[in-house]
Amino acid sequence: MAKVIVYSTPTCVFCKMAKAYFTEHNVQFEEKNVMTDIPAQEEMIKKSGQLGVPVIDIDGKIIIGFDKSKIASLLDIK
Repeated sequence: MAKVIVYSTPTCVFCKMAKAYFTEHNVQFEEKNVMTDIPAQEEMIKKSGQLGVPVIDIDGKIIIGFDKSKIASLLDIK
């Protein structure tokens, strides 16, 4: 199973959509709240160069935003 990390904030609508998508497809993920977890925020910026969320890390492949087709492709979701 792929290792999935979602860098998000509690108020981000697209973060909520991404997490709901993972849950709907039974994909386990680790959530990192970059609003309160500064080391996670720094990790996200280092990985992606982005300040915006969501940033999704699937086995080291970085997806900026909730790009359902890229996520489905990487996780082989039909």
